[in-house]
Amino acid sequence: MKRRISLAIALCAVALAATPLSAALYKWTDENGRTVYGDTPPAGVKAERVNAPSAPANPNAVRDMAATDAQIKARQRARVEEDAKAEKAQTDAKAKLERCAQLRGNIQTMRSSAAVYKFNDKGEKIYLEAADRERSIADSETQLRNLNCPA
Repeated sequence: MKRRISLAIALCAVALAATPLSAALYKWTDENGRTVYGDTPPAGVKAERVNAPSAPANPNAVRDMAATDAQIKARQRARVEEDAKAEKAQTDAKAKLERCAQLRGNIQTMRSSAAVYKFNDKGEKIYLEAADRERSIADSETQLRNLNCPA
């Protein structure tokens, strides 16, 4: 017996929960002067609708959302491009510093008293004369100036 009552209560609860929440609610005064609320007023009674209808949907909402979405994507693309430019600039600056260090090392090597050589097309060692060393130093210094290497 208790199961039937519990089942009946559960079914009533489900039925009440399934009723639409947007149903109209009316307010009227009965013949005894009491205020009564209900979803259907009796015939011949002046009833006032209590719950206001929901606001109409914004017809421009989809367009506004698409415009906002486009702005967000444009900012993301710009940020990615800025990051790529910054990374490229950083890579270029690092390569420039490395090249400057190589040129300074070349100048230092050419000014040293050690024997300096290079390989020809046949793979043979060719030792640099003093004039070749001075030309190499002058070329390296020109490249340092062209690169605007820090002192």
